[in-house]
Amino acid sequence: MIKIVILDPVPVERLDRVKAFLPDDWTLETAVSRAPQDQMDILQGADFAIVSDVPVTADMMATSGLRAVHKWGVGYDSIDCSAARAHGVRVLRTTGSNAVAVAETVLGLILALNRNLVRGHVAVAKGLWPKSELGVTSMRLSGKTVGIVGLGNVGKVLAKLLSGFGCQILYTGRTRMSADVEAELNVRYALLEDLLAQADVVSLNCALTDETRGMINRQTLGLMKPGSLLVNAARGGVVVEADLAEALRSGHLRGAASDVFSQEPVEQGNPLIGLDTAINTPHIAAISADGFAPTVTRMISNLRTLLSGEEPPELDVVV
Repeated sequence: MIKIVILDPVPVERLDRVKAFLPDDWTLETAVSRAPQDQMDILQGADFAIVSDVPVTADMMATSGLRAVHKWGVGYDSIDCSAARAHGVRVLRTTGSNAVAVAETVLGLILALNRNLVRGHVAVAKGLWPKSELGVTSMRLSGKTVGIVGLGNVGKVLAKLLSGFGCQILYTGRTRMSADVEAELNVRYALLEDLLAQADVVSLNCALTDETRGMINRQTLGLMKPGSLLVNAARGGVVVEADLAEALRSGHLRGAASDVFSQEPVEQGNPLIGLDTAINTPHIAAISADGFAPTVTRMISNLRTLLSGEEPPELDVVV
């Protein structure tokens, strides 16, 4: 019997949906909470663990018998990969599986900020009618310059979506794309400082690394065009949230949308919560109901491949 656990606490209904994809001789359980001891308890006797947002620590990687940790999605910065290597635990992910969902969410957030859709909705729900007030700061996206920080799977899909708006698209990242790729996506490479200075909208779609942690801070926010927008669907740690909040309060930025935060779930007192010009969503960009079956099927296939003694697809292997 193979035991697989989901480290993020999920309701029974979601657990049953995942069970439908498992071989008959596999069992599935979920943690009762995110508390460290509950996480350790659920891992006892487990062959495989699936994780979305819960940190997978060195202590968890040392669990006897644990063969692999599979990320539900892509970003693995909350998984202790060094400990995984030390204990012979494989780490896998579903590379590119949520790229379309995230890119569509980013586009939706850009439009919502640009057109004051959330502020308008909240006002009408309160019985107000601030048509003239919101009209002063509502802008069109068409023809504007958009800067994409991190032209990976998500960034490339976003660039394609933006092409329909006639946007000029700048991008930056660790590696510059080939001339053919740049031409296909109609994007132009720029250094981060130049991208921030030129873009009307900046979308963060990069991984969280030592290089990108705190990359968007008081100094780099100061480089952005007055009245520009920032959307973060990457990782909360890329942004110094207190500095972003100050840029919004001062009016230097017209708006910002965050789907990710330095601490999740968001702690009381987070400086971005409650600001009129901020849209905050609970890390839902990668989630899509119609992406559930393909993603679960792919994860289970990767784990079954490990059991058979073969290697999963290289693009899904982290450790």
